[in-house]
Amino acid sequence: MARYFAELGAKVIDADQLAREVVERGSTGFDQVVAAFGDDILRNGDIDRRVLGDLVFNDLSRRRQLEAIIHPLVQSAFASAAASLGAHDVLIYEIPLLVETDAASRFDYVITVEADEPIRTGRLKARGMQPLDIQARMSAQATADQRIKTADYVIRNHGTLDDLLLEVEFLWESVLPTLEREKT
Repeated sequence: MARYFAELGAKVIDADQLAREVVERGSTGFDQVVAAFGDDILRNGDIDRRVLGDLVFNDLSRRRQLEAIIHPLVQSAFASAAASLGAHDVLIYEIPLLVETDAASRFDYVITVEADEPIRTGRLKARGMQPLDIQARMSAQATADQRIKTADYVIRNHGTLDDLLLEVEFLWESVLPTLEREKT
């Protein structure tokens, strides 16, 4: 969805991309994660995200330990990226853990994209994830009801990419200009 907003002119920041960047080899985040989780999470000198994911999505205390390292670094990277925006730029911050990190209040408008669990599971399987890994990750996430309760707008992503694009265009043309007027 975010790529459609970018095509329409929004500035898009992806929290997952920031999370990858803050733990790249040579970074402080890399050093902190390796110190906390050991060399077993490394493959060819880089953090193996799959191995690390297996550790943290099956152990709440380990997940919280990782989040305590990564979340402040991501927030700092986001603040740096957002500081370069112009006054009238539309920022779309794609943040999968918005509800889990209690961050919704930091934004003017929250959009959630929802799909039924079988659709989400099928999409994750298509990306190569195993059923047990999928279940562990979904269990660690906020529920659809929690995300919907937090959101100002809900996109139902059960259809085609064209259907998704129509929703994005509606938001871009109808909702977001109203928000801009309200801010001024």
